[in-house]
Amino acid sequence: MTNDLDDLRSELDEFAQPEKKGHSAREERIIAGFEEIQRFVGQHGRAPQHGEGKDIFERLYAVRLERIRTLEECRTLLVPLDHQGLLSSADDAEPVKAMDDDALLVELAGAAGTSEFTELKHVRSSIEKRAAEEIANREKCEDFEVFKPLFELVERELKSDLRTTRPFGKNATIEVGHWFIVDGQTAYVAEEGDDFDSPQGKKDARLRVIFSNGTESNLLRLSLVRALYKDEASRRITEPDAGPLFSESWDDEDIESGTIYVLRSISKHPFVAEHRTLIHKIGVTGGKVETRIANAAHDATYLLADVEVVATYKLAGINRRKLEALFHRIFAPAQLELTIQDRFGHPVKPREWFLVPLHVIDEAVQRIRDGSITEVVYEPNKARLLVRD
Repeated sequence: MTNDLDDLRSELDEFAQPEKKGHSAREERIIAGFEEIQRFVGQHGRAPQHGEGKDIFERLYAVRLERIRTLEECRTLLVPLDHQGLLSSADDAEPVKAMDDDALLVELAGAAGTSEFTELKHVRSSIEKRAAEEIANREKCEDFEVFKPLFELVERELKSDLRTTRPFGKNATIEVGHWFIVDGQTAYVAEEGDDFDSPQGKKDARLRVIFSNGTESNLLRLSLVRALYKDEASRRITEPDAGPLFSESWDDEDIESGTIYVLRSISKHPFVAEHRTLIHKIGVTGGKVETRIANAAHDATYLLADVEVVATYKLAGINRRKLEALFHRIFAPAQLELTIQDRFGHPVKPREWFLVPLHVIDEAVQRIRDGSITEVVYEPNKARLLVRD
């Protein structure tokens, strides 16, 4: 208990040290302590308060805020960061005297209740520990179904070598749309707030990060950077790269090594029947297409119905697995969301059918051949391939 009190006393006493120019280690700890109070206010919608019904951490934040409000040097340092107006009542605050260990014990005892003071070991004030807290502090992602297909697509692209993983390098960037592996989970940066200057003088922003286990975290960009550096197993997931899909030259000895096929379903499902000319399955095979689809009526992958082949493209020197993954990535925004019952009565969601006109698929094949496919994205609302901004 003595060590815990010493640590707490040291943290509170730092606010009374002489001011130094620049952000010294002490000033960074003051800022870090104030940011903890700000996070509390953001979560609870009010300033921390004293009282027997408050937990020990809220009581600690209340004591800390009182100290900050009464010390001019702290107010000068923190006013530019006080977007919640926590320091506005400083003029009416009573001076706070320095507390010895006994006074500090009395001050915190009412908030502690039956808790042991050893719980104070969980107070984290260093930058590294705060970063770990933000990564660990996750909530359930209520709209995870929106992101789940993206996670499934990235997993398939990793298996097909369309994406790879690399260590998180020095001075690496983090932007919306980037993918990472951190703390054992795949992480997707879904949203980013406005930039602001961090206490360390670097640009920072609040991110919305979705994790593969169906949780999300509203953490700072710099916190994610620190977590990626700290986790030795962390990785950046690269952007999709088609790589060498085709051989650079075709010799007389080259043989056909792949066929892109486009199928249309004969299913009587109401939605499929209504949009039959738009719903297509795109695949790549090294054998005969007829053999591939021979059992379609008994296979949920083919919507448990016969299919017709509406287009084929024969290619040489092709990496079939990468090419199929590339098609599925391009047309992912138009993936068919349809659940059917397999022959055992189990619900199945076929993943290789897309609401894409045949002429757009043909254009995509031509762009893959000439290498311009990386310059376009598919816009479902316009049913067109558009050049990236």
